[in-house]
Amino acid sequence: MTRTVTVVTAVHAPAVRYLPEAYASLADQRLPEGWDWQWVVQEDGETDEVAPHMPDDPRVDFGQGRPGRAAMARTLALSRAKGELVRVLDADDRLTPGALARDVAALTRNPGAGWAVSRALDLLPDGSTVAVDDGPPEGPIARGTVLAAWRERDFLPPVHPATLCVRRDLLLALGGWMALPAAEDTGLLLALDAVSPGWFTAEPGLLYRKWPGQATADAAHTGARERAARAVVVAERARALAALGWAAP
Repeated sequence: MTRTVTVVTAVHAPAVRYLPEAYASLADQRLPEGWDWQWVVQEDGETDEVAPHMPDDPRVDFGQGRPGRAAMARTLALSRAKGELVRVLDADDRLTPGALARDVAALTRNPGAGWAVSRALDLLPDGSTVAVDDGPPEGPIARGTVLAAWRERDFLPPVHPATLCVRRDLLLALGGWMALPAAEDTGLLLALDAVSPGWFTAEPGLLYRKWPGQATADAAHTGARERAARAVVVAERARALAALGWAAP
């Protein structure tokens, strides 16, 4: 029986030109025997601009919905996710060779871990790459570690949330991505950290594209008022989950 890792991608029209590169990085992945991938792409909107760029591949599932930013698009995509593991891949980013195999290995060899992340490299417009952060040593991430470090780093997580691979049942139990205009992936990461240990892979698993049109380059993303509000709700959710004492099995 084939086991599946579902790769979830939210896309809106400005980023559609990068989709072929995202797909190429996925098509090049080599998974362990008995595993395959599914790519669920959800357009944040209902235009005619994205569908023509979708590859002719039976493993690819494309859908559309009312615009609501990345959190809503990714969460809607879960309705079509078949995999027991769910990996995030933003439309403008690329997986590194072997990234999915390392995710699968991390979560199958460590059944107590509910999620896994890895290092990422910034992909610059000239094609060069720059290390984002050294991150922690490779190995397990104890519950509460990410929240504590996030506070110390002025609301910046110590690991890259765009590299997240998570068990599907745990992702659904937490309601998918937080309903925020930005930092929805950080909100999910801190919620996961509150209820389950994770795993960090030292080898980079993502090329994180830097370009003027990306959401994190928008001035509103770093606006002090919204950033503070996001931080409050993200932290309070994580603290509330930890206080309940619930732990992912």
